[in-house]
Amino acid sequence: MTYSSSLASNRTRYRGRNQNTVRFQAQTRVLGPVSNTIILIVLACLLGLLYLTQVTKTNAYGYQINGLQQQQSKLKAEHDDLEVASARLQSMSRTQNSTVAKGLVSVAPTTTVR
Repeated sequence: MTYSSSLASNRTRYRGRNQNTVRFQAQTRVLGPVSNTIILIVLACLLGLLYLTQVTKTNAYGYQINGLQQQQSKLKAEHDDLEVASARLQSMSRTQNSTVAKGLVSVAPTTTVR
């Protein structure tokens, strides 16, 4: 047996019938275009839901803030009314107790105007 025939016999020893001489490699799994599209649609839906929850929370806080602002404006208006009433009541007592008012003489009407 020659050197070249011994090398040829060594190669065929490890090869089975109907097999390629190239080593078998495991194929990597790749997603197809339909799977990619479905995954993108699902991700877009999830992002949309996340956005909607954040907007809903913001609107809920906006309603609370609006209610508190309305209550504040009502209380300010009531405070202003009470200040005016307090000033009016204090002015009546001040004018009655002043020395100028005590020195005034009351006048009775003499005739009526027709």
